[in-house]
Amino acid sequence: MKIYTKTGDAGTTGLFGGDRVAKTSWRIESIGTVDELNSFLGLAGQSVEPDLAASIVEIQSRLFDVGAELATTPEGKFTLESVHQEDIEALERLIDQWDEVLPLLKNFILPGGTEASARLHVARSVCRRCERSLWRLAAEVEIRQEIMMYLNRLSDWLFAAARLSNHRAEVADQPWHQKTTKL
Repeated sequence: MKIYTKTGDAGTTGLFGGDRVAKTSWRIESIGTVDELNSFLGLAGQSVEPDLAASIVEIQSRLFDVGAELATTPEGKFTLESVHQEDIEALERLIDQWDEVLPLLKNFILPGGTEASARLHVARSVCRRCERSLWRLAAEVEIRQEIMMYLNRLSDWLFAAARLSNHRAEVADQPWHQKTTKL
């Protein structure tokens, strides 16, 4: 099977079930941003400790599921459901575990520290963009609430994972030193 199909040369792409949509649609933008997030997670997974790397691989699979669900339409041939409440709760449990060992957060912090932490922060910011993209899509089509909640919690998970990476490496989070003035 060839990797190229030439079916997208005219500016459309196929969804599961055969429907075609413009590559400029919010649906395709959202699917693409989920894919971009997944790629940044793959990059972050190369520099984190094994337990975090294993969690990232699981999250990447869930994001593929989300992309597949977004690539279906209610009137299409397939009905898919990706993430569920238990996936959201799994992220929350890890965040809660990590919060028990992390120093209390008293300031906003700057993205960075170790390379692993910096990569996780990049993935976090892409996750936030992904979430915004899905909210734009949700203004046009129905998106299951669990997808929105999962991405929101995932950005929290990535923030906590970035802090954990710094903590394990004994690198302090860098606080933001505000220099703005009130007018």
